Amino acid sequence: MRRLIIALALLLAATACPAAIPVYGYKIVHVYPHDTSAYTEGLFYKDGYLYESTGEQGRSTVRKVQLATGKVLQSHDLPARYFGEGIVDWKGRLVQLTWKSETGFVYDLASFKLQHTFSYPGEGWALTRDSKHLYMSDGSSVLRILDPDTLKATGSIMVEANGVPVTNLNELEWVKGQIYANIWLTNRIARIDPTTGHVVGWIDLSGLLDVSRLPVPSDDVLNGIAYDAARDRLFVTGKCWPKLFEIRLVKKP
Repeated sequence: MRRLIIALALLLAATACPAAIPVYGYKIVHVYPHDTSAYTEGLFYKDGYLYESTGEQGRSTVRKVQLATGKVLQSHDLPARYFGEGIVDWKGRLVQLTWKSETGFVYDLASFKLQHTFSYPGEGWALTRDSKHLYMSDGSSVLRILDPDTLKATGSIMVEANGVPVTNLNELEWVKGQIYANIWLTNRIARIDPTTGHVVGWIDLSGLLDVSRLPVPSDDVLNGIAYDAARDRLFVTGKCWPKLFEIRLVKKP
């Protein structure tokens, strides 16, 4: 009987006090220039270059960017009625979402020539991928799983931190088997286990850049994660930020 009482007490304690989620800070490894006109909505690294999508109607683009200089090497303008959002590459193509138009674009990755459009319900925020699937955020606590060839939803992931749904999931990046997600309007990135949807770590980027010095501090927030898997480099930036940072994560006590 005593063992049963102790077991029940431990179970109640675990339920009442969920395990703390680890928090990571950062060390700046390198700082690169970033175009302050780029209202960053999507970002990824491939074959030595950054690919970036920018938002705002009438100013939305997809770009190929030289990492070391921030120079835009190639660019494609979206029609003025579209607000560009997340991007990802798949088999020589570049896939782009738009915010509220329920329309996405598929381009040839090398030329940025439009190949076709596709539709999806609701808002489009961000995209990332593993070797089999695309993952899409729409601002809610749910990530959609897409077939990368048909771009149709095949499943979903409910993202929770200690049982509480995490909303405002924004720009995404696949990093070592986890999905990293900017939490819009915060200085935090969630590290998400894609098999469970649980947040298994928080990255706190407070102090990385003083956004109060930017033209529109309420809008020019942290957004944009890219990962160079070959060299294990993690890059972050924000909307209209003058800098892009290579960082190394440091676990907080």
